[in-house]
Amino acid sequence: MDANKDPPVVHPAVAPLSFLLGTWRGQGEGGFPTIHSFSYAEELHFSHSPNKPVIGYTQKTWKLSSGEPMHAESGYWRPKPDGTIEVVIAQSTALVEVQKGTYSTEEKVIQLQSEMVGNASKVKEIRRCFRMVDETLCYDVQMATNTISLQPHLKASLKKL
Repeated sequence: MDANKDPPVVHPAVAPLSFLLGTWRGQGEGGFPTIHSFSYAEELHFSHSPNKPVIGYTQKTWKLSSGEPMHAESGYWRPKPDGTIEVVIAQSTALVEVQKGTYSTEEKVIQLQSEMVGNASKVKEIRRCFRMVDETLCYDVQMATNTISLQPHLKASLKKL
């Protein structure tokens, strides 16, 4: 590598959400009217390829008691300069989400609403909200199915490693 070259920079579109970059770990809990409530451990990783207007996203969860893997998903977050964001997520269950939403740099809040949920026989809508509370990344997920209106599904709190 040429020592005279400038180091890679965070793309201007990614800069407002650069606080997300890195690995986060914590615990969460989930439930829904059709399932038993559960707790889980979780790791989120947000990465950025230098000079690209996109954030890579991976997530994995595991059982607190045994460490057995539970759920995983990955995708891409595309923040826009106007405060909107587009997100695509592929889940380990073969469900795919296309989300659109908004972010607030001042409040460090990202709100996402599903535009499309693909390959899902029952899930019709997913909403996700991520928010920084002090040094903790908190999120909640709401879900609706073909028989149940939008309900809380998941919530977690994670600390940056």
